[in-house]
Amino acid sequence: MNDLPTIEFDHVHYRAPSGAVVLDDVSFTVKRGEVLVLVGRSGVGKTTILRLINRLLVPIAGEVRVEGRATPEWDPIALRRRTGYVLQEVGLFPHMTIGRNIGVVPRLDGWPEPRIHARCQELLELVGLDPSTFEGRFPHELSGGQRQRVGFARAIAADPPVILMDEPFGALDPLTRAELHREFHRIQDQLRKTVVMVSHDMGEAFALATKLGVLDQGRLVALDTPEVIARAGDPRIRMFLDALPPVPVIARDTD
Repeated sequence: MNDLPTIEFDHVHYRAPSGAVVLDDVSFTVKRGEVLVLVGRSGVGKTTILRLINRLLVPIAGEVRVEGRATPEWDPIALRRRTGYVLQEVGLFPHMTIGRNIGVVPRLDGWPEPRIHARCQELLELVGLDPSTFEGRFPHELSGGQRQRVGFARAIAADPPVILMDEPFGALDPLTRAELHREFHRIQDQLRKTVVMVSHDMGEAFALATKLGVLDQGRLVALDTPEVIARAGDPRIRMFLDALPPVPVIARDTD
């Protein structure tokens, strides 16, 4: 059962309104519980893939399937509630408390308020924020890392099976990013969501992915485990690997 694909791209093509080719014959599958990280230069179609998954866009050819159904067969609202979305800008509603932000989708789904409150407290604890301290605060009272944690909590509030993440840690400082990478692993170990993440950072991709995809000029030029990608000789992949910062060597005092 766990080997059944949650997301399938079957020879997908997409053009921008200008007519420019964005995706050219892209095919891949993501199985339940996998974390696929897509890397590539700006404009190669990474975010377009996320928008095709939740039917914000529709391919001009080929088919995108979520849980075995082509996206045009889904009610778009129902599909988007099955796919939590985490943005780099987080996108919290500034006039709402943290608790109200997290409860947006459950409230739209008609959950009773006591259940929403309990879910909010559960999720704040899951993402490492004390509910008694943070539930009543507003987004401007939180740090960037704290807002990103809340954004993730909001994305999974109604327990969607699929999480889409568009450079979610890109605006954070390196130490906060590293901390949130560890938190992501801890949470994913518990929840086993199917995740598709976009990143421009190959180091982040290696840190988070169970499967790594490289896009170049609208084509998926590689899709494999990070271990296999690390050994690739294709120059379109090597340019990302060569951009990884070297590990500093610290001289030891031998006295």
